Amino acid sequence: MSRLAYLLNLSRIDYHTAHQLQQDAVAARHTGRLDRDLVIMLEHHPVFTLGRRGGRDNLIVSEEVLLARQIEIVPVERGGDITYHGPGQLVVYLILDLKPKRLSVIDFVTGLETAMVSTAGDRGVRAAGNNDFRGAWVGRRKLGSVGITVRRGITFHGLALNVNTDLEPFNWINPCGIQGCTMTSLANEIGYEVDMAEVRQQMAQHLGNLFGLAWEDLDYETAKRIIKSN
Repeated sequence: MSRLAYLLNLSRIDYHTAHQLQQDAVAARHTGRLDRDLVIMLEHHPVFTLGRRGGRDNLIVSEEVLLARQIEIVPVERGGDITYHGPGQLVVYLILDLKPKRLSVIDFVTGLETAMVSTAGDRGVRAAGNNDFRGAWVGRRKLGSVGITVRRGITFHGLALNVNTDLEPFNWINPCGIQGCTMTSLANEIGYEVDMAEVRQQMAQHLGNLFGLAWEDLDYETAKRIIKSN
């Protein structure tokens, strides 16, 4: 039986705003102010993030190059190493309580991979997960990444699927700390730009099926009011 969850679709926002929203949502989920799971879909302005295993040793270009292009490097608490977020990439943040679902962290990560693989399959792109290097892969090309944190049974951060993403910034790092890793996108694989709105809908459907969630759409102002309410 599906559980009702909130789905918040945002446009393109800066990383710090989204990160604070997640932090507030996790706290609200713990206290019960947020009485159901919340999934946030968005795109980011260009940014590199460093996970708990991340280090600047996997940055190939100088930080001066990034400064000239006005791309920030942000350390965060998610798992994994360094990655890039930017326009044309679907980022999904999941504030989910694993306890009622009796999901292990590994089961959850595998579910995120499966959602990306299924969404790629909707476009005729044959992708697969990888137990050694988590994410979605098309052969030896990485299509999507996973990086999460679990705080007292509540997940946050999530997945990033390259849809129409400019792949050049990935050449400036060892993505996810993997040397020689080649990144790809749905548009790169099929040869034309993909409708992001359709990808969002398909991703939501796959996540709902995988985690037993039924969606109630939420707008940004209502989300902030729920999360911040006393």
